[in-house]
Amino acid sequence: MFFFRFALLYHPTMPLRLRFLPGLLLLPGLFRFSAAIYTPIREYSGTDFFSEWDYYGFIDNTTWGNVTYVDQNTGTSQGLTFIDSSTGHAIIRVDNTTNIPAAQTVNRNSVKITTKDAYPIGSLIIIDVSHIPYGCSVWPSFWMLGTNILWPLGGEIDIIEAINNLNSNQYALHTTPGCYLAANSSQTGNTIETDCSTGQGCLVQETKPNSFGSGFAQAGGGVFATQLDVSGIYMWFWERSSIPASISQADSASTMNLTDWGTPTAAYLSTGCNISQYFQPQQLVLDITLCGVWAGVPSIYNSTGCSGQCIDNVIGTGNPIYNDAYWDIAYIRTYLATTTTTDTTGNSSASSSSSLAFSTSSTPSPSSSGNGNSGSGQNAANANTAAQTGVWCFPGIPWPTVPGALLGLVIFTFLW
Repeated sequence: MFFFRFALLYHPTMPLRLRFLPGLLLLPGLFRFSAAIYTPIREYSGTDFFSEWDYYGFIDNTTWGNVTYVDQNTGTSQGLTFIDSSTGHAIIRVDNTTNIPAAQTVNRNSVKITTKDAYPIGSLIIIDVSHIPYGCSVWPSFWMLGTNILWPLGGEIDIIEAINNLNSNQYALHTTPGCYLAANSSQTGNTIETDCSTGQGCLVQETKPNSFGSGFAQAGGGVFATQLDVSGIYMWFWERSSIPASISQADSASTMNLTDWGTPTAAYLSTGCNISQYFQPQQLVLDITLCGVWAGVPSIYNSTGCSGQCIDNVIGTGNPIYNDAYWDIAYIRTYLATTTTTDTTGNSSASSSSSLAFSTSSTPSPSSSGNGNSGSGQNAANANTAAQTGVWCFPGIPWPTVPGALLGLVIFTFLW
């Protein structure tokens, strides 16, 4: 992705609330993982799906899409977040009924939600999705964000992300300088960028069919999985007909092992990136923005299956343009590793973590950084080129650096 992160932007209605899962966070450098079995921690599904998420409740002030992210009451009353009574699946969608007039500032209601829990190294995340938002101007993301408010000090992991009418998903990590996708990584995906501190991050393109867009929906969706381990960060995708038995036959109480998962699409090995150094506990984020600094860039918009101007989609009733701009999610399951570990003295012991830590506050905290812009599918090269030419918020200030972020905050505060 090439990014316009405003990680320090903070709205006064957005105080901090996080819960940490600490069991495997303690001194991870002293251990190596072996023979991991993953213990279930939480399942986001059914009528309780939305109870453990915070709604952003503000404009898209991170990737500058033409949306207003609603609060929970608005999301419920307008039917933007609900549980499908026929399937039990969670639906998260863009408003496709309100007539939006042409104006200097054009925003359509949408949704961005962030988990109250934060997941440390040793976690496993599995999402079963039947439908991912797609269509001209549509930019959906399912990602993980480090809990440090100054992006990208806590790291970021992009699990599902593409734009407009692309047909392939892409994966990325975002960090401070020094983290790379190792050249010897064993993966099935196509490496686009190896430096995780660039604007687009260290980017891998999915090569399996039907990982995004209409093809994904027509194939019945599929499953994405992400493993956070001291040895690396690994991401997989399976379309509906190819989901491993360990996942398809599991329920919310089942432990999980990865023996039948095969080679991951993206493998970010610790030989190229010290995972413990670059990644804090990660919150899960789901959102849908429109246009913005990736999907709405004219050259990218017109090369990803769309004509005219991106903003033309936002104006008007939104129907049928945004009829496919929705998430349909069966579940998101989270796990922590239960392993036999060996410490630096050679002593072996069993360890596990299966309980939630305390909440640090009783008030919600939306993610204070957004999503970036990277190309995927047949147009990955377009976004790659755009990133390399230096598309920044303020010329000459690369946001992945701390001084740039601080200077940007001062400038933005003055302009605001």
